[in-house]
Amino acid sequence: MTAALRLALTGLKRDLRAADVRALFMALVLAVAAATMIAFFLDRLERGLERQAGQLLGGDLVLEQPEPFADALVKQLQDAGLTVSRQVEMASMLRRGENFQLASLKAVDDAWPHYGRSDVARDGGSASLERPPAAGSVWADPRLKSLLGLSLGDTLQVGEAELQVSGFIQREANPSGGFGSFNPRVLLNAADLEATGLVQPGSRIDYALLGAGPPAALERLEPLLARLREEGVQISDVRRDRPRLGSALARAENYLGIAGLAAVLLAGVAVAMASRRYVERHLDTAALLRCFGAGQRQLTLIFAGQLLALALAASMLGALAGLAGQALLVRLLAGFLPLTLPAPGIAPLFLGTFTALAVLVGFAGPMLLRIKRVSALKVLRRELDPLPPSAWLVAGVAAAVFGGLLWLYSQSLTLALTVLLGGGAALGVLWVGGALLLRGVLALAGRLTGRGLWSQALRLGGGQLARRRRAGLGQLLAFAVTFFAMAMMTLVRGDLLATWQAQLPDDTPNYFAINIQPGQRQAFAEAIAPAVEARSALYPMVRGRISAVNGAPPAEALSSEALADNALRRALNLTWRATLPEGNRVVAGEWFADADIERDASPNEAASHDAAEGWLGAVDAVPAEAPVPISMEDGLAGRLGLGLGDTLTFGIGSESLTGRITSLRSLNWDSFTPNFYVIFPPGVLEDFAHSYITAFYLPDDDQSLANRLAERFPGVSLLNVDALLGQVREVLFQVTRAIELILVLVLLAGVSVLYAALTASQPVRAHESGLLRVFGAGNRLISRMQGAEFALLGGASGLLGAALAELAAALLYRYWLDLPVQLHVWVWLALPLGGALAIGVIGHALSRGLRRAAPAASLRLLGEV
Repeated sequence: MTAALRLALTGLKRDLRAADVRALFMALVLAVAAATMIAFFLDRLERGLERQAGQLLGGDLVLEQPEPFADALVKQLQDAGLTVSRQVEMASMLRRGENFQLASLKAVDDAWPHYGRSDVARDGGSASLERPPAAGSVWADPRLKSLLGLSLGDTLQVGEAELQVSGFIQREANPSGGFGSFNPRVLLNAADLEATGLVQPGSRIDYALLGAGPPAALERLEPLLARLREEGVQISDVRRDRPRLGSALARAENYLGIAGLAAVLLAGVAVAMASRRYVERHLDTAALLRCFGAGQRQLTLIFAGQLLALALAASMLGALAGLAGQALLVRLLAGFLPLTLPAPGIAPLFLGTFTALAVLVGFAGPMLLRIKRVSALKVLRRELDPLPPSAWLVAGVAAAVFGGLLWLYSQSLTLALTVLLGGGAALGVLWVGGALLLRGVLALAGRLTGRGLWSQALRLGGGQLARRRRAGLGQLLAFAVTFFAMAMMTLVRGDLLATWQAQLPDDTPNYFAINIQPGQRQAFAEAIAPAVEARSALYPMVRGRISAVNGAPPAEALSSEALADNALRRALNLTWRATLPEGNRVVAGEWFADADIERDASPNEAASHDAAEGWLGAVDAVPAEAPVPISMEDGLAGRLGLGLGDTLTFGIGSESLTGRITSLRSLNWDSFTPNFYVIFPPGVLEDFAHSYITAFYLPDDDQSLANRLAERFPGVSLLNVDALLGQVREVLFQVTRAIELILVLVLLAGVSVLYAALTASQPVRAHESGLLRVFGAGNRLISRMQGAEFALLGGASGLLGAALAELAAALLYRYWLDLPVQLHVWVWLALPLGGALAIGVIGHALSRGLRRAAPAASLRLLGEV
């Protein structure tokens, strides 16, 4: 065995000069680089979440609801052994002089924080503190320096209170997430919250209890926590509810993983192509070794040892490239990550090595069986080559290995099987379409009758490609998928967002006003009426949690898929309405009948409900008997598995209210006007604490009204949607840049496929070049012919990629974004022309060695054809 391995290393040292070994090595390096880069990044993200779980949650146990927690509950938590901190979060306008700014406020008590420290810039430099701001002071987001001209020691008006800025937050002990985290944030002491006057009935406020303590304390609280969950309290437990990735970041994680595996798949195809040439070149050596007494086991050790050493070397180089790539990936996503990531670990290195070995076994293993089966008589009779493995065997082993890698990376067997089977079916369709396209391109090239140099080159290049149609078809599909991915990224980043924004009217509401109190409703409507033309109705809003479905707790009445819906884990905004809101359409059932609205109402109220649809909305009626009719958004009903006649019970404060679904509505969520999942008829919710919400449009050059409203109604939160959309676009830009980094690896893997294909067909190409030279062809003609061959391949790949991108974009427009389908002319021009140029230049450059070989040397390769 030692002698066999020594012979393997000696042979590998000699083989490093061979093009097929270089192609194998390059493909393996790319596969490992793609795998380890994604693995390093996701490993750092996962370990960062594990390490900072308590810090992100704010404690070992977090309870959240839209109403204040009772003191009795706090005492129960403390008696169980937890240290408890109260926390209140909301959005409100800040004022300094004549400047106003929407901010996210967080009020914490003196027990905060349980974990971590807050880095705060103060007089004398930065300080790392384990306490909240002192009473009468706040810590502000550094962005407020420029937005409000704020400095240390300045007075900031928060609601009705004036608080002094004692520091600027550099890093918060447990930063808040969610949509509100886009706003500049301000941290204040809970002792100052009452003085702000921001806590009003019906206001959008989130209350939280943060508990810290040993696992035994959490175990003792299990019965209490189970009861609180049934009552609608949102509970996060570090043992089971450790903070997960946000939905956008989770999608980015999945996309990055699949994109990285696409590079691994392309690299595997290159390995399969290069290993075929490697095996054919070593059949004579294997036959000679058989003549000297080597058995099948020894042949396996020799050549498997060579490839194993090659894989280990490629793993080391690929791991270094992946380590550098993940650092760049983290930098590109720096503004999108929810936490500071720890240093890279060592586990992804083993994963990268395993990936290299798996790719080698899966894509090159079946080819090595030919060496094992070679006969010693091949030394005398060259035609006694062992039969190559069947295409089904090669494809089956490769698919099994790739499916295993997909399952390993995604941790989802369902996803792995779906992608594998769906990808196989799509590949079959693409294979047929690519074959027809390639046949058409070659037919057009063969019909060129011009006598020009390039007409002749295209005709000859098409003939060369036609003789290697199967290999050319594989390369066409690989490059078409690569071009398709890059085109889709361009569309998603640019055209889709631009088209969506272009569909919005010029006067689309860009401000939302929330937390308007009932006593301010008339005054607020009158304040904006003279200056605002485009506006929505003033909608009343009551917050309630779904506590029962058809009389049973949601955990018993709904499926596991439905229970994962976020609507069950938070308070919903409920409203009442006499007529169907603008942008809503009843798709099942009927809107509230007159009898529903007028039941038990006074004659005056019944007669006036038709006129109640105006700017101030309809509110006058008397509560109806339970269960009351309700209208539900059809998307939420579908996700929960509900339909007409089902009942929902809502917990509103300390009371419960049951409604029966009598209609389902479709909504235009892109309208930038208030939308509601559930609407009640008038006369049901009015006695509950409520506030009002509206949306209106202000031109960019007319912000004085917003300043006047913020000054007159300090408790009303004005949300500038334009600013939020700008921040969303920045996040989208960061994510697409990171994905483009993966696509560079995909493109390089595609280049490795081309290089491996050139290596595998080197004897044939060299022999053809030698024959052409014997018959008088010069270097220029051969050069143009080879360039034309690759240009035809690249052009066909780009054409197929454009068709795939156009089809995918049409489906995306039609079924996801609800936008009109449009033709992207630039895709049909850029991809074929760019593909012809890119593949033509790359292929022409890689074929340079063949053009330099002497005709006699090229003809000697006839035996390897």
